[in-house]
Amino acid sequence: MIFPFVWRVLPGPVALKVLELLVLLAVIVYALFTWVFPWIAADILPPPDGTVDVSPSP
Repeated sequence: MIFPFVWRVLPGPVALKVLELLVLLAVIVYALFTWVFPWIAADILPPPDGTVDVSPSP
């Protein structure tokens, strides 16, 4: 598991480790929303269909 490895590697007492984990989690979430998700939306997903089929009114 990755969490026990990260917990052992982080320096300091338990309170500092919790703070470091929260900062690490915030950095990961920021990186995902800044670079990863926009890249997926722009390059991997197909572009939205911009045409609208409107039937003529009777």
